Amino acid sequence: MPTIRFIHPDGSSREFDAPVGSSAMQVATGAGLHGVIGECGGSAMCATCHVYVDEAWIDRLPTPLPNELEMLECTASERLTTSRLSCQIKMSAGLDGIVLRVPATQQ
Repeated sequence: MPTIRFIHPDGSSREFDAPVGSSAMQVATGAGLHGVIGECGGSAMCATCHVYVDEAWIDRLPTPLPNELEMLECTASERLTTSRLSCQIKMSAGLDGIVLRVPATQQ
């Protein structure tokens, strides 16, 4: 089972097992991870699951779809080139060990 490592703004981190096919948002919210909200439940209709993908991993993700790009314009924390919605990061064996940074705020 792949793992995800979430790093908080204070530098602390938590690592979780992530079932293949689940989204990073589902893993985070299911574990009660502070800082990832997912108000829309994973339909890319809000920006409350915004994360910063570690540079080493960003090129391993598929290109964001237009609706994700539109929602990334609404992030509460600064949008960076590595910004993604965690609901759109679907876990696979190839993403084992992915590192995601949680922004300072989602709302």
